Amino acid sequence: MRILALLLLAGLCDLGLCRTRDPFVWLSYLRSRYRTYGAPPADLNGGDCPLECDCPPSYPVAMYCNGRGLQHVPYVPSRMKYVYLQNNQIGGIQDEAFENATGIVWLMMHQNLLTSDQIGPNVFAKLTSLERLYLGNNLLDRVPPNLPASIRDLRLTSNNISDLEEGAFRGMDDLTVLQLHDNSIEEVGGALKSLPSLTLLDISNNRLRKIPGLLPERLHQLYLESNSIDAVPADFLRKLSQLQFVRLANNKLTDGGIPSNAFNVTGLIELDLSYNKLERIPPVSTKLQNLYLQANQIKEFSLGSFCKVTDIRNYSNLRVLRLDGNEINSGDFPPEAGLCLRLARSIDI
Repeated sequence: MRILALLLLAGLCDLGLCRTRDPFVWLSYLRSRYRTYGAPPADLNGGDCPLECDCPPSYPVAMYCNGRGLQHVPYVPSRMKYVYLQNNQIGGIQDEAFENATGIVWLMMHQNLLTSDQIGPNVFAKLTSLERLYLGNNLLDRVPPNLPASIRDLRLTSNNISDLEEGAFRGMDDLTVLQLHDNSIEEVGGALKSLPSLTLLDISNNRLRKIPGLLPERLHQLYLESNSIDAVPADFLRKLSQLQFVRLANNKLTDGGIPSNAFNVTGLIELDLSYNKLERIPPVSTKLQNLYLQANQIKEFSLGSFCKVTDIRNYSNLRVLRLDGNEINSGDFPPEAGLCLRLARSIDI
């Protein structure tokens, strides 16, 4: 063993490393050798860690490779559960990229250059413990295939996805959050109907012309802002009885596209209809707490939209009401509005 050490020292001295006083020269030399032969160096906790990343001894199951200018997925040690690869220039993922670390729970790959054709068909299927997968701000034109059923939070925002295939999310019974905003989706079809645990769906800033018809019944939050929706189905909210937050701002809604009492359902807490083409206030439930109607074309204040009877026993639960940017002013408020809207903390006209 001593002879081997002497031979190694002699070799290093031949390279001129014995004559330097800079201790980091030795480290640089050893790292260059690791790069040559592909073996990862040891981190301070005794485990392996790729040279391009940080693996803190205080949190040995996390690997931070974000913002390193990477073009490929580095070696991932088997102990890793939380892998941060965002803000790089990674263009593809081979099927074997994570085969050594199938216990990953969080995988962050947003803000890269990923394209659908450069993602292996089974690269994610092997990650059977994966709960969070962030692929936003890439160049994907479709949902990656064979996603594991374990995923709870899937983010595909700011890509080039235009179509959701029928089986894109098949088997993902635990998925609760799905973010698809800022894509080019025109139709949803039945791609989302088989997601029994989905509670938040963000599909804003796409190209939808109508509200998707087949949505999971357990949805609590539905974000459809900045599409081209011009009508609301009459039974839309009655089918989704657990919906509490609905945002339809920046669409093309008109009075003719909203059936009577379409929004008059008791479960709704917040409704955003701002930046549309409404001329009247649609009837809403007295249970509604936040109503946003700014920047429409509303010409009158209809108290009956909030309270059918105005007395001390019948009043709206509205806390926030925004009517600014319409064609009415505070003088259009009827005297009895104070009885109906007595819980309101903010009314903007």
